[in-house]
Amino acid sequence: MAASTTIKEIEARVVFDSRGKKTIEVDVRTQSGFGRAAAPSGASRGVWEVQSYPEGGVDEAPKKVAELIAPKVVGLDSNIQGDIDRVLHEVDDTENFSTVGGNTAYAVSIASAIAAASSKEIPLHRQMSSHLTGELPHPLGNVVGGGMHAKGGKTDIQEFLVLPVRADSFFAAANANIKVHGEVARLLEDAGKPLSGKGDEGAWVAALSTEEAIEALSESCRAVSDETGVEVKVGLDMAASTMWSEDEKAYLYGRDGKKLNEGEQIEFVLSLIKTYGLIYVEDPFREDAFQAFAELTRKAKRCFICGDDLYTTNIRRLRIGLKQNSANSIIIKPNQVGTLTDALNTVEEAKKAGYGIVVSHRSGEVTGWELAHIALGFGAHMIKTGVVGGERIAKINELTRIEQQLKKQKHPSRLISLPLIK
Repeated sequence: MAASTTIKEIEARVVFDSRGKKTIEVDVRTQSGFGRAAAPSGASRGVWEVQSYPEGGVDEAPKKVAELIAPKVVGLDSNIQGDIDRVLHEVDDTENFSTVGGNTAYAVSIASAIAAASSKEIPLHRQMSSHLTGELPHPLGNVVGGGMHAKGGKTDIQEFLVLPVRADSFFAAANANIKVHGEVARLLEDAGKPLSGKGDEGAWVAALSTEEAIEALSESCRAVSDETGVEVKVGLDMAASTMWSEDEKAYLYGRDGKKLNEGEQIEFVLSLIKTYGLIYVEDPFREDAFQAFAELTRKAKRCFICGDDLYTTNIRRLRIGLKQNSANSIIIKPNQVGTLTDALNTVEEAKKAGYGIVVSHRSGEVTGWELAHIALGFGAHMIKTGVVGGERIAKINELTRIEQQLKKQKHPSRLISLPLIK
């Protein structure tokens, strides 16, 4: 097998993401296979993420691939992911991938995995995990958006999300999310609350208070649940680090007119969870507030308290949180740490602690489908990948295709059980 999966060539270029921003794309060729991957990017980035690009920016990244990475990676067996990712670390020789860039490493790592799967004529998720369970992740999608993902009149909170907790199929769950997206627009327009467009992830942008947005989403979820039989619940990504004022030691809500210290923020978020039955709250506090995360997790019942900026897919950060019982779920974005192996190590540690695993897109996305396979290969409970928009639908449609193939193979196909849902 090694001959057919041996890496023969690596080529990199600069392309564009969904926001029209430059990003790196990498091709990996083996004797009998081919892999291509481009790196996404986030608007609200955690301070603990690896450095996206080398000094000089994205335009320098292809040069780093040609001069530093290709000479060391060509000749390796793409089937042995750990070796490729180890060499990427050795070539870079920094803790935060500042030499070649984390996005550069990510694109090489993922493209190599795709090339290995192509060489063996198997799907990427089978390359990542030979244990096929037939369990698919629940689609978690952004319906109303503000914060750093939108401009103009918008909500203070970055993402108002929907999560189907019970559905007969992934397709039915994704379809319910799309229906909620449409129902929210209809409801707001009927109420005379105009939409000003869509944000980075295809979510509606509107000048709403936090409570107005949650109420619109809750009402839409109830209507769609009644229509489809799919139970859909509401969640938030607060991206609270972007609201935190170090000078004032407070979370600032411009539209809501709130200035909350950490204790007040805990009580505010807890009141939203209880009042609206929220199922998911991501980054309700700034990225170093481990104790606040722990207190909310202890007090909130049957709600995923999820760390993104808190953890940045970094196993060392996760271990700090586990010692303090901070959060009960984690966002996994492989390009936050640079390689597939690094992300997998974090997933495995989080699973041992009983965490919910949420494999996530970025606000600046690419049109590739590989995130769908990464979510499946990691055994993620949720895939956070938007509701509408071509670069988001690419992942949703790929999971729909996988679901169809599982059924053709007479393999049991179902949504994975969520840790907090009985």
